[in-house]
Parts: sequence; structure tokens; C-alpha cells
Amino acid sequence: MDGDTVIARILKSEGVEWIAGYPYQTLIDTAAKEGIRPIIPRQERAGVNMADGFSRINNGKRLGVFCMQLGPGAENAFGGVAQAFADSVPILLLPGGYERSGASITPNFNSVDNYKGITKWAASINLVDRIPEFMRRAFSHLRNGRPGPVLLEIPKDLATEEYPHETFEYTPVNQNRSDADKDDVKELVTALLKASNPVINAGQGVLYAEASDKLVQLADMTGIPVLTTTAGKSAFPETHPLSLGTGSYTATLAVDKFLKSTDFIFGIGTSFTPSNFNAPMPKGVTLAQSTNKAEDINQTHSVQFGAVGDASLVLDQIIEEVKVQLNTNRSSQISEATNKISKLRQAFYAEWTPLLTSDEVPISPYRVITELIKCVDVSNTIITHDSGYPRDQLVPFWPSVTPRSYIGWGKSTQLGYGLGLAMGAKLADPDKTVINLMGDAAFGMAGMDIETAARSNIGMTTVILNNSVMTNYSSHMPYASKKWGSHRFTGEYAKVADGLGAYSEKIDTPDRIPVAIKNALSANSDGKPAVIEIITKEETRIPKFW
Repeated sequence: MDGDTVIARILKSEGVEWIAGYPYQTLIDTAAKEGIRPIIPRQERAGVNMADGFSRINNGKRLGVFCMQLGPGAENAFGGVAQAFADSVPILLLPGGYERSGASITPNFNSVDNYKGITKWAASINLVDRIPEFMRRAFSHLRNGRPGPVLLEIPKDLATEEYPHETFEYTPVNQNRSDADKDDVKELVTALLKASNPVINAGQGVLYAEASDKLVQLADMTGIPVLTTTAGKSAFPETHPLSLGTGSYTATLAVDKFLKSTDFIFGIGTSFTPSNFNAPMPKGVTLAQSTNKAEDINQTHSVQFGAVGDASLVLDQIIEEVKVQLNTNRSSQISEATNKISKLRQAFYAEWTPLLTSDEVPISPYRVITELIKCVDVSNTIITHDSGYPRDQLVPFWPSVTPRSYIGWGKSTQLGYGLGLAMGAKLADPDKTVINLMGDAAFGMAGMDIETAARSNIGMTTVILNNSVMTNYSSHMPYASKKWGSHRFTGEYAKVADGLGAYSEKIDTPDRIPVAIKNALSANSDGKPAVIEIITKEETRIPKFW
């Protein structure tokens, strides 16, 4: 057997069922012979995004894999990998490499050197009999510690070289977790329970650790309200009486008010990395942090209490310590917090309901969100969005109630990302309704991969908010927009989608939205992707507090 066969068999033993690959890599066909389904997108970035969405929905227990051609293939995949790195997503990248005798010759693209800044680990296999060793190291990096992309380059002469042994030994890599120092946990809990107005800030580490139930238990015991980061949205049910919602570029009124009045923030499963797409941590507030990467603590904020470990195990420790220290009844504090949150929710929706229920034409994007919520089973739906206003308008109002029912992102914010994420999510959980909300600009970046979904029987729905402009960009380039219309786009996207093999409808009045959604979901049930193009207004109003 050759090197590619060894790699493919190891992938199979690690539970890999499909790989995305483009446009040519000898491993694609070899993996297919070993029973691993190849999915060929229309561009490299889409394939990386699919692997990304697949890994997220599986919390890294099953991993997305993307293999790409040496040189241009690896160059074109770069943006998608940068996005996965920014959002700490574990995906395996298997680029081809130049022959070992010709490695590192300028100007040939060197994947290992160029990807080191956006991967957790990057290496090139140098000897065919070391393949099991390198693959074991790659999967160990993927399954342990802070998640992130891992790259393993396969030189093309090594791929076809004969493996020197008739068999090879390989044991799939286990995940290894650890809890926190007991004294650290004790100090953190003591400070948490003494705080006057504490808030829990939950990140996606809670999702990867599959610890949402434990986070709910902690909130119920202590009465401490919970907000989530953009990536952590769905880690805590947003219908829970103690849920503040998500603190993103936009947020709920409850997030704003509680962050302005808190004296103690406990971040669990979050790096506290400053970003436009995470709520800013208020100054002068005591911070506590639990993360599986020690380097996160005190990286950008002064953290007074730290506990390093897996979010699920640390929450177990915190809950047990709370039981020891909590010797008073907290019913009055819980009632006070839930009443305050309830009133803030009512005030928030009172302000935004006119937009959420608007009958105006062109259609308000907020009305689209309302109709989606009404037409699907939110608990059995995975939704994502694209960059800009689709994200800003969706995040505060979509009520995530089950873990991984939403895919959030933002530290890197490339247009077109949501489509690949949704396709990967559908592959990860075929029984779920999967929806991608995107603008017309984003569709222009990624829309051709609707054909990938059609060809591959990936039954998910894309809703295009078509307002024919880059929303609010006329304020960034007023002269160019006025004289040349530089902020404007044109296109008949439902027609494009129909030509790419999807079910499609174009909607221009709000009363037609529910029927279109029903038709789209019916098409999805037959394995056919659907595209609903909705003619919307340029809506610049968003709930932004900072």
C-alpha cells in the first residue's frame, strides 16, 4: 500500500465518513476507495467552511476534513482556515505538497510556513513510515486543549511511495481532559457568591464540553444571570428566566443593563478576547475566568480569579463547591433577578415589535426573522447567518433553546461564510432543519456552492435578504455611492439558484413568506437545497448599545 492508503485508513479508523476536497489531490480518490465519501465544492473556501460547520455541530467529537491541491489549492483555502482559527474550530487540513527534493523553492507556495499563523499545528510528513506518527500527533492536537485547525502536508512523492511494512499499528486518539486546581475553584466560588450583582458570561467552550445542562444547574442554584458570547450563543437556553441573551455587536436590552450594573463577571469557556462581535467587558469590574488554555488568563484583561480546565469538569467542581458554601436560601435573589430580566425583555420587545411585525414593502428583515421563528421548530433547527446586518439583526431576536442550534462567528468576518457552515451542519445532523440567512452581497461571494448542495443532496435552506445594496455602505463612501452607485448590486438570485439545481422562490410581500418557508422545508426533506430570495428594505436600525 502507498502513503495515501495509509492516511485514508487512519482517517477511517478515526471515524471520518466524508471529506471535502478541491480540485485535485490523490488522497481524494484513495479515500473514496476506503469508503470515505468525497464532496467536491466549487471553491476551496466553501470546502473548508463545510468542514468547519461539521466539526462545530459535533463539538469536535467528529471532525471535518478538507484536502486541497498543492500550490493554488492551498493558497485559495487560506481565508476559510483563517476564519476557523479565529473561531477556534478543530478541522484537519491535508494539502498536497511539492516533492520533497523540491521543497522550499521560491516562489512555490509552502503550506507549512504560510499556515503556521492560522493553525494550531502545521507540519509536513517527511518519511512514509512516519505517517502513523504524524497522523496521531495531528489528531491529538485536534482533540485536546483549545480547538483549532491542524495542517498536515502530504508531499506528492510520499503519497505514492510504497509503505515499507505490510501492516501498520494505529490506535485512534482519545480526548484527554483535566479539571481545575481545587483551591482556585474554592476562591472563585467564594468571590462569586459574595458579589452583589454577578453575571456569567458563557463562551463556546461550554458547547465543546457539552456542559450546557451544568451551566443551567449552576444558574438555577445561584440565581446568577447568564449571557453568551457570539460563538457561545445556544450554550444557555435563551427562554430560561435567567437568560440575558447574547452579547454581540448587537445585544438585548438585558445584556446592556446587567453589564452596566454588574460588579463581577465570571467567564466560562471564553477567552475574553476583545472583539467587535463580543460585548465589551466593563471597566472596574472583578473578572473571573475558566478556560482550557492557561494563556487566556490575563491576556487582555486583568483577571482576579482563574480556573484552568475543561468547562464541563470545572462546572462540576464549581457546583459541588457552591453546595458547600451556599448556606442561605437564594429564592429572593432569584426572584429579583428573573423579574428584572422579564421586565427588560418586555421593554426590549415593545421597542422592536413594530419592526418584527412590520407589513411594509419592501419587506423589513426583522419581519423575515419573525416568520422564520414562527414557521420552524426552533429547538430542532440549526441557523447561521452571514456577516454584517443579517448577523446584527438576527442575533438578539433568534431564541436559541438547545445547544448548537445556532452557529455564531465574528472575530474574522468574511462574506459568504454562512453557506458552507450550513452545509456542514446539515451533514453533521441530517435530521435537523438547517437555515442560512445571508445578504445579496454574501450570495455573490459564495452562491455557486448552492450547486454543491444540490449535487450532494444537502437539503438546507438559504434565505437571501436582497436589498440591492451593501447596507449602510453609502455612509462609508458617499461620493462614490452618489456619483457611481458603488454601493449597489443587481441580480435575480432565485433564478440563479434554480439554474444551480435548488428549489427557489422570490418573495416581495411579507404575507408570502410562510408559504415559501413551508415549500423550502418540503424540498429539504427530499434532500434538495432551497433558496428563498426576499426583497427587503435597506434597514440600518439595529439594537446596538456600545
